Amino acid sequence: MSVHTQGPPFVELYAEIQDFYARHMHLLDAGAAEEWARTFTEDGVFAAPSLAEPVRGRAAIAAGVRASAAELAEAGETHRHVLCMTALEPEPDGTLRARSYAQIIATRHGGSPRLLMMCVCEDVLVREAGGLLVRERRVTRDDRP
Repeated sequence: MSVHTQGPPFVELYAEIQDFYARHMHLLDAGAAEEWARTFTEDGVFAAPSLAEPVRGRAAIAAGVRASAAELAEAGETHRHVLCMTALEPEPDGTLRARSYAQIIATRHGGSPRLLMMCVCEDVLVREAGGLLVRERRVTRDDRP
């Protein structure tokens, strides 16, 4: 990973990425399954250690969010996903590689927040119709090999 010292075009791109991720995670935490799935490409991939296989495609991604939201509601818990320390690598083909730390904060209704887990989130972002979308996301957890 290199350190970028580029001027305003990179700064503007980085601000766009930060806004994308903020809106993206707000949708996830709100349980907005279809809307969150639309922040992935039609054939987008979501791979996480809690899943036996990567989830592929918007329909499957949305179904996963609906199931997770239902489980959290049943458990009486709210999760907040905080992406930070994003390192951005623009690629020659126009894709963007983003590597972020992800904190998942869990709060049982009426309880105190706690750090549930720390992860690394590695994304391949692309532009479609002028907007950013996740083509591939790979998540690793700090507490698992």
